[in-house]
Amino acid sequence: MVKRLISADTSEVAQMTPEELKQSIKASEGRVVLSENVATRNPWIHEVTNAEMAASFGADLILLNGVDVLDVKIAGLLDIENNPIQSLKRLCGRPIGVNLEPVDQTADMMEERFELEVGRTARKETFEKLNALGMDFVCLTGNPGTGVSNDAIVESVKRAKSLFDGLVFAGKMHSAGVDEPVVNLELVQRLIDAGADVILVPSIGSVPGITLDMVSEAVQLCHAHGVLVMSAIGTSQESATKETIRFFGLQNKIAGVDIQHIGDAGYGGLAPVENIYELGVAIRGLRHTVSKMTRSILR
Repeated sequence: MVKRLISADTSEVAQMTPEELKQSIKASEGRVVLSENVATRNPWIHEVTNAEMAASFGADLILLNGVDVLDVKIAGLLDIENNPIQSLKRLCGRPIGVNLEPVDQTADMMEERFELEVGRTARKETFEKLNALGMDFVCLTGNPGTGVSNDAIVESVKRAKSLFDGLVFAGKMHSAGVDEPVVNLELVQRLIDAGADVILVPSIGSVPGITLDMVSEAVQLCHAHGVLVMSAIGTSQESATKETIRFFGLQNKIAGVDIQHIGDAGYGGLAPVENIYELGVAIRGLRHTVSKMTRSILR
């Protein structure tokens, strides 16, 4: 039986299979923090990567945004050897994932479309590249204005499950520019049926109309099928006041989510580090937060 992620040493996490990592997250009972960062943007402390800063302030999981997986560049990473993702893992001691975007060229857009590099999109060659890089998970979602649709996410989950060895996260943090519901129970069921390991829903209080009841119903449906849920603060509110972050954290925990995501809209493409800390304290208390902050990655 695996150890819960919030209490596991780096060496223990590194040996986990994808299914063991999923069980380790589940065993943490809603106390897992995932920090997203724009890995290509110069961090505000230039000689330290965003991933290292997030880990040092209590993040359990690291999600890279804006990375072309066919030509990986991580700002602040000096010693990249042959595999920058493995180098980053050694530095921060956390499981690492990356966003890939299921772009839908037929989507009904609400705003001007932002065109992406091939290496940032969800397709056969990028999923296969994730295996070569040793990614622990992939998040199939959309950045603002990229034209990622729910239909495209569902189809990409099916493709990812047949091509990628790690965990598959899927869903929207916001509209991604497409004129359609961000989440509903029908979509959640489609993502479950497609094989998603973790379904992403917007944090309560982030997207208009996302209520406690709505997230609670989605969580109940997912958990009934052995699927985990991640709430996401992806609307730049990751840089809001600490009181706002605490509210988000407690509301999402009441709803029953397994992972709480905090986005990248802060200095240098990372949430303000004090808000990563505040989210951790809100959902797991000072003891577990300090344990994660101070536990050596050499253990």
